[in-house]
Order: sequence, then C-alpha cells, then structure tokens
Amino acid sequence: MCWSTSGDSLCLSLFVQGSKLEIPMWLAKGLHDSKRRLISVELPKIYKEAWRTVFSADANVVDLHKMGPYYYGFGSQLLNFDNPENPEIAQTILQTFISRFRRIMDSSQNAYNEDTSSLVARLDELERALFQAGQKGLNDFQCWEKGQASQITVSSLVQNYGKRKFTEMDG
Repeated sequence: MCWSTSGDSLCLSLFVQGSKLEIPMWLAKGLHDSKRRLISVELPKIYKEAWRTVFSADANVVDLHKMGPYYYGFGSQLLNFDNPENPEIAQTILQTFISRFRRIMDSSQNAYNEDTSSLVARLDELERALFQAGQKGLNDFQCWEKGQASQITVSSLVQNYGKRKFTEMDG
C-alpha cells in the first residue's frame, strides 16, 4: 500500500515475493493480465497431473462435488492463464465430461420416483443440471404416456424450417 502526503510517499509491502495466497478467480485474472504479471497462478490439486491420471483411469469414481462443485466451469476458466499444462487440462476436462455424461443420463432416465440424492451428491453443478434435465424429460414423458400432459404441439424450429423450405421451393 502507498500513501502520499505533500509529495512524499510511503510504501508498505504487504506480501513478500513468493507468498502464496488464495484469491478469487476474477481478481487473479485482473492481476495476471498480459500487460502486468503481478501474480503467478498455481493449479489447484484436482487439475494437476496426479489427478489427471485418476480421471483418465476412471473418471466415474471421483466425487467431483467434494473436490470442487464447479469442476468444469472453473477448469475452463483456468485455461485463460498461460500454463504449459493447458492442453492436458483441457483434454482431461473434456474426457471426464464425456466419460461421466452417459452414466449421468442413464441414471437420470432409470430413477423414476426414486431417491436420487446419493446419485446426485457426487456430481459437479453442471452434471447436476444435466441430471435434473434428464429427470424432467423422464417425468414429462411419463405424464404424456399416462395422458396427463397438455396437447403436443409442433416445435417452432420445425415450423420455421417447414416454412423456409416451402418458400425456397417457390423461389
């Protein structure tokens, strides 16, 4: 911190160079911009090589919510920092999502009227949203099958496609 009184300035260094401090991502981005490298960023342990090995072996065994409830979102934000491991981190995030996606969707479709809290507890927030979307789709289908759904209508995308195709044939 610096203070100035009548042209004199007094600066006090709060941190010694090399100090480690946890700060919010938005602040780290601002302090690590391309013009002024005020900080260096250390990867959280879940994105380091040891955990990448675990993810490549079987990503389904990891409790992502416990490790970081925003694994995918935070990991993609880490790619903004120029780290030599970025290609490996990006590949691990993608492969983790791919390998867990099928199981999440299968579970969401096969858990009708069941307690899903144990299934959902280990999921990242993005995965939880996918699971909920799958559950909603299943519930909507079950209501439709029982005749409890409102009348099915044509999607606006399909209607617009049909109109566009019809006008192309006229032109």
